[in-house]
Amino acid sequence: MIIVIMGVSGSGKTTIGENLAEFLGWEFADADDFHPQENIEKMKAGFPLNDTDRWPWLQKIQDEIKRNLQENTDLVLTCSALKASYREMLLVNEESVKLVYLKGSFELIEERLKARENHFMKAGLLQSQFDTLEEPTDAIVIDISQSVEDIVQEIVKSISSDLG
Repeated sequence: MIIVIMGVSGSGKTTIGENLAEFLGWEFADADDFHPQENIEKMKAGFPLNDTDRWPWLQKIQDEIKRNLQENTDLVLTCSALKASYREMLLVNEESVKLVYLKGSFELIEERLKARENHFMKAGLLQSQFDTLEEPTDAIVIDISQSVEDIVQEIVKSISSDLG
């Protein structure tokens, strides 16, 4: 199984994803690691990515999902996946790929981003993320104002019937 954890930058995808993967004993991958250097430089300079920037990145992530499914490797993958069309690329098998949406207020996420150090995504780009976001209707929705432990447990509970 693959769990794709989505949300805007600062919603806690990496923290939740790493903790969930550790709890389940699964592999972990962060979609940020699949960005070409040009995308990282663009975001560091304070410019939001556009679809032209994102398609090659999403293709790499889709390839990673397919590889893990083919190898029968359980994986927690974090990816902003802000638009429905992006998620369509990633949800290649609805039986084996589950979507978790980390949802929070602009104010809470902005506070988190301002506290970050050494990350290419700056707080000033948060509005562009919220502007791009098309909230999913087919995801497990998690309120990010909870503790990391509570969020992980809520996800595990939500997918427990799929774990077998």
